[in-house]
Amino acid sequence: MNILVLGSGGREHAIVWKLAQSKKITRIFIGPGNAGTSTLGTNLPVDPEDFQAVKKAVLEHHINMVVVGPEAPLAAGIHDFFMSDDSLKNIAVIGPDRSAARLEGSKDFAKSFLVRHNIPTAAYKSFDSSNIDQSLVFLKSLRPPYVIKADGLAAGKGVIILDDLDSAFQEVKAMLDGKFGAAGQKVVIEQFLKGVELSVFIITDGRSWKLLPEAKDYKRIGAKDTGLNTGGMGAISPVPFADHIFMGKVINRIIEPTMHGLAADRIVYKGFIFFGLINVEGDPYVIEYNARLGDPESEVIIPRIKSDLFDLLEGVAEGNLAEKNLETDNRFVTTVMLASGGYPGHYNKGKEISGLDQTDDCVVFHAGTRLSDGKVITSGGRVLAVSAWGKTMQEALDGSYRNARKISFEKIYFRPDIGFDLKLK
Repeated sequence: MNILVLGSGGREHAIVWKLAQSKKITRIFIGPGNAGTSTLGTNLPVDPEDFQAVKKAVLEHHINMVVVGPEAPLAAGIHDFFMSDDSLKNIAVIGPDRSAARLEGSKDFAKSFLVRHNIPTAAYKSFDSSNIDQSLVFLKSLRPPYVIKADGLAAGKGVIILDDLDSAFQEVKAMLDGKFGAAGQKVVIEQFLKGVELSVFIITDGRSWKLLPEAKDYKRIGAKDTGLNTGGMGAISPVPFADHIFMGKVINRIIEPTMHGLAADRIVYKGFIFFGLINVEGDPYVIEYNARLGDPESEVIIPRIKSDLFDLLEGVAEGNLAEKNLETDNRFVTTVMLASGGYPGHYNKGKEISGLDQTDDCVVFHAGTRLSDGKVITSGGRVLAVSAWGKTMQEALDGSYRNARKISFEKIYFRPDIGFDLKLK
């Protein structure tokens, strides 16, 4: 069994790290991968959004299964591309088709789906250039802060929260005027919900599903959740407040209605579903859906999966996921993201990384690295995720931070307070 994992970040390294432990897999290829994945499989110079290049790699390396890491190829229809090609249609693709991927690819589609199937979410309305004036009327009906979202994929930058009404209206106009390109041709404005966010994940074969470990990530660049949003500066799993009572509500009010809704809408969904949730006084609400695993959440939830991840993926491909076993480690796993100085603004690449060989009792997932003349160098804003286990959250955090301090590169930065808001909960 040969597998191709598409993507180049920490999520993909975590997936490859876990798949490499399976005895059922012969070879793992990663397109394009990073310096970390190169130690576990074979990196290929393949752009996940170049479907013809993916096809060439699949046929050349006799790939039996493709695991799609990032959202863009899913929204662009890579699953459909495989199904419509006679030479590819018998190759398993782990990730939903274009119709199902609209849960992430279109905020308007996701919100209408949630409302149609009575799944708890914030009140909202959608607008385009034809009714932009009505957006101001709706904004005035809401209490600040105002949540404004570009309808399509905007590389994690398409959600803006503002306190000032005039600034909110100007942001709506900027989005519709092309600030985020085609992603902003439609804009969703929604009610602000106050609470604590968390991420919940399932894997599904279109009929049955299994609940993966949940996580809480930290998006802001600065301590105590200050500064600009990032792709994620750290994460924790399990989430202390997500006890059996809360998770029972998540299953009954959100996961089951989502699966019933997909069936009712005749959408066959195969792959991972990421539920971006918020805990509002003990009740879960859906902020967003994602059609893949999260990052840096993958770097804490995948190390908590004790059973064979390939077994679950095979269950998705063969439609017998219900028969597969999922065993979860009860220990905490935390990850701390090491970032390039200046991120999420301007930052320099190509900085040599040292100290990787000094770490212990942890796993370092590569997020933005590459090899150059035998050296590991930085190639992104988020560079490495240092994940550690512990019987308590604090023990795991101690392991992550102890090892983070052993690694260095020019202008290295990491948040010093991951988990700060959970320590007393």
